[in-house]
Amino acid sequence: MKLNSVEKKWSYLSVFACALTAVLLGVWATLNVADANAKTHYESFVVVIDAGHGGIDAGVLGKTSKVKESDLNLDIAKKLKTHFEKAGIKVVMTRTSYGGLYGTTAKGFKKRDMQNRIKIINDANADVMISLHLNFFSSSKTRGATAFFNADDKNSKALAESIQRFFNLSSGQTRDLSALKGDYFLLNQANCPAVICECGFLSNEEEEKLLLTETYRQELSELIFKGATAFLLS
Repeated sequence: MKLNSVEKKWSYLSVFACALTAVLLGVWATLNVADANAKTHYESFVVVIDAGHGGIDAGVLGKTSKVKESDLNLDIAKKLKTHFEKAGIKVVMTRTSYGGLYGTTAKGFKKRDMQNRIKIINDANADVMISLHLNFFSSSKTRGATAFFNADDKNSKALAESIQRFFNLSSGQTRDLSALKGDYFLLNQANCPAVICECGFLSNEEEEKLLLTETYRQELSELIFKGATAFLLS
């Protein structure tokens, strides 16, 4: 049976539509598989977030505002937790409230606090540990976010350098800084790549003002997340 020109046109269009549908379905399926694989890959990671200080151990205080370091640490930690969880990464927090981990305020509370933190970190079988802090220095001119690492652990160094690259992109960073070696209990005792993120100086009035804003703390949490995930996927 011969087809007239109109019928031929519709026949060609029908074949083209079927072919296009098949291609689009193939692309959609490929993207879904890629998304699923990425999600599965992320879900294999465990991150411990440690909000430094807490309770009677306030850490340093803002030069002007007298804000507690421990409170800002916890806020950044919670924001960072949200980023990881949205990516499908499991998060373990050393503390989720304003209290410390020392149990009682009797003598030796700081040592008990640190020992309890390292137990949580090492029991988590984590891929990375990120401890959040704020700095204070005698010179009010000193400022900037810096990541510290254990000099004996090349993976911790790589993690710190990855986060530092993103810290240097922050709106509050006035110059590029390098990740630094740090001889700290948590870094020395953690059984996974670990960093201490000093997110700025409360002794610098300009940086203190920034740290008091929700927007800047959110920015810092995003930068730490990006640096940590870049390390995890490397």
